[in-house]
Amino acid sequence: MHFPQPVFDATTSGGKDLGNLPEWDLSDLYPATDGPEISRDMAWLEKECAAFAADYEGKLAGLDAQGLLDAVKRYEQIDVIAGRIMSFAGLRYYQCTTDSDRSKFMADCQDKITNYTTPLVFYGLEFNRLEDDHLAGLLAANADLARYKPVFDRMRAMKPHQLSDELEKFLHDQSTVGAAAWNRLFDETMAALEFTVDGETLSLEATLNLLTEQDRSKREAATHALTEVFRENIKIFSRVHNTLAKEKEIEDRWRKMPTPQTGRHLANHVEAEVVEALRNAVVAAYPRLSHRYYALKAKWLGLDRMQVWDRNAPLPMESDKIVNWDEATETVMDAYGEFDPKMAEIAKPFFTDGWIDAAVKPGKAPGAFAHPTVTPVHPYVMLNYLGKPRDVMTLAHELGHGVHQVLAAEQGELLSSTPLTLAETASVFGEMLTFQKLLDGAKTKEERKILLAGKVEDMINTVVRQIAFYDFECKLHAARAEGELTPDDINALWMSVQAESLGPVFDFADGYETFWAYIPHFVHSPFYVYAYAFGDGLVNALYAVYAEGDPDFREKYFDMLRAGGSKHHKELLAPFGLDASDPKFWDKGLSMIEGFIDELEALED
Repeated sequence: MHFPQPVFDATTSGGKDLGNLPEWDLSDLYPATDGPEISRDMAWLEKECAAFAADYEGKLAGLDAQGLLDAVKRYEQIDVIAGRIMSFAGLRYYQCTTDSDRSKFMADCQDKITNYTTPLVFYGLEFNRLEDDHLAGLLAANADLARYKPVFDRMRAMKPHQLSDELEKFLHDQSTVGAAAWNRLFDETMAALEFTVDGETLSLEATLNLLTEQDRSKREAATHALTEVFRENIKIFSRVHNTLAKEKEIEDRWRKMPTPQTGRHLANHVEAEVVEALRNAVVAAYPRLSHRYYALKAKWLGLDRMQVWDRNAPLPMESDKIVNWDEATETVMDAYGEFDPKMAEIAKPFFTDGWIDAAVKPGKAPGAFAHPTVTPVHPYVMLNYLGKPRDVMTLAHELGHGVHQVLAAEQGELLSSTPLTLAETASVFGEMLTFQKLLDGAKTKEERKILLAGKVEDMINTVVRQIAFYDFECKLHAARAEGELTPDDINALWMSVQAESLGPVFDFADGYETFWAYIPHFVHSPFYVYAYAFGDGLVNALYAVYAEGDPDFREKYFDMLRAGGSKHHKELLAPFGLDASDPKFWDKGLSMIEGFIDELEALED
């Protein structure tokens, strides 16, 4: 089964006097954990899964086009109900991961749904055994069935990698005590960590936020606090990574996946050579981007050498101004509305109807995400908003995801889910709209410089840093295939990508080698991280088309978002005259970052 999942966008933020921060109203999913609605849906799910198996197992090959369409629609409805329950359980859990009742409720829901859906494992396996010509004939005979072809194509991409029916059922059954259990251990361990900085006890989110403080001694103290706690817990994090990487290696071997990355590429509906072209273009650009920018930043900070706690430091001329929630809302909504009033209209209920949970709270999951839930409901956005200017960009980013998810919902449950490579499109575009609005409003050279530097840093974090993360993961999984990794082994792999990506101006404090430990993507979604760089490069190229004044851009853009997962990236980009499989495509996106650095250097004169 496909359950909608949030993917965390790691953020660091901080501040006070933020105004009235919204909280989720999850009643659009279910009014309560003990209400009759969940019991009713659970009972329906158990009954319908058994009925689906009884009606179709061993019989898919004999169905005509209408019969197969009926099966697909019934499967889609099962997906909706299961996804609705797990979205509700998951969102409650993310609000307070240290609450044992919420944790138990989510685990119990997961166990029941896994048991109920086990009889459905046959469906994908049997579907993939249909002859190509037979399926093509059915699709030609029924336009409503043919609409699901992108779903079928993604299913059939897994055909060479599927196991026997019995083994697939076994993997499905034990999934709750496999990767899902290690994910929960990681989440709960992270949420419970406490860091002492200058006598104050802080959460991970609040401590990471100190890395963006103006006071250098505070940034250094926060780094040492992070180091101390990560070192104390490094064996747990090492065990989580060792186990998940080994579990993945075993399953990949059984499925005859040629590389650890193959499963992610198949899920993303993107070719390995396209990802490789992106990775190579970014690595080749390190000296022109991050190395050059951080050398500039060292000069601004009055430093000969940069320490790791200086990477996200504000510039000396930046104020410690806190952006309250109302101002952040107005900034983002104005930027969206100026692009197209329709975009602001779609975004409005997030603020008015309890679709955003913004405040930092004890036990709340760190970072930020937009969770699509299920297509008959609506997305929910989680932030840890503490008023830094970058938090405004995070709001613009997650709201972009939300708008995308609302529009893609028109496709229905099975076709709405956008591959990760395109899932970052609207979020990064929303950030760019917000940034350009702020840049256009800059009144002084200094203000423009601060905005440009902030944007360049965000782009470096999105492109350079995420590709460095991707290289770290590639090295980690390759090394784990050779045997168990000690914490020191993983630390060494982490450090091997840091100097290369950040550049020669950096020194790396003792303890920084453990900072791989808190990155949730490595645990939740192996090899996810390249999607950020893919999305940023794609949006930079898209934005260039918009800036050139294409009169039909808005219409084409909304069509692209509405398509959800119904089209391949080649089809979606073709109306804009773009092609991600062309290696030069990535240089276009990277040249936008380079252009911003050029302007920053020119502002020095």
